[in-house]
Amino acid sequence: MTISVERLKKRAEFLRVAGTRRKWVTQGLILQGAPRPGIKPDTEYAGEDRFARVGFTVTKKVGKAVVRNRVRRRLRAVAEQLMSELALPGWDYVVIGRAQTIDRPFDKLIDDMKFALRRVPDAKPSAPDSRRPRKGRGGNPSSAQTKAGGQSK
Repeated sequence: MTISVERLKKRAEFLRVAGTRRKWVTQGLILQGAPRPGIKPDTEYAGEDRFARVGFTVTKKVGKAVVRNRVRRRLRAVAEQLMSELALPGWDYVVIGRAQTIDRPFDKLIDDMKFALRRVPDAKPSAPDSRRPRKGRGGNPSSAQTKAGGQSK
């Protein structure tokens, strides 16, 4: 079954996929996936939505701009080969480059992507990162007073 593959471009789309916390980590890449809202990906026509979407991201931890761009190009080439055959229609994927991606042989990257594409739909959501502070209301009230010019204890 061949499906068409489109790109994720908006930050909100990347955040929605990351928010599901459904991911698979391999040596060469990290793959996050999420079904699009309002679409039942298990149906034959996936809500008449015969395409998957994919986005790519590489953080500054990987290296400078030249290295990040090379990693992104390698990941796009892998996705171009595999996504139309292995991606689920009605799903969004985010491929995250790692430091090892630059040195990983291309055939190993292809194997990593194949493995991750098979595993992501069945992956259990990972636990939220407890090191990150929560945003929004319900935070530490004393820090809010300090920022607003009030006195803290």
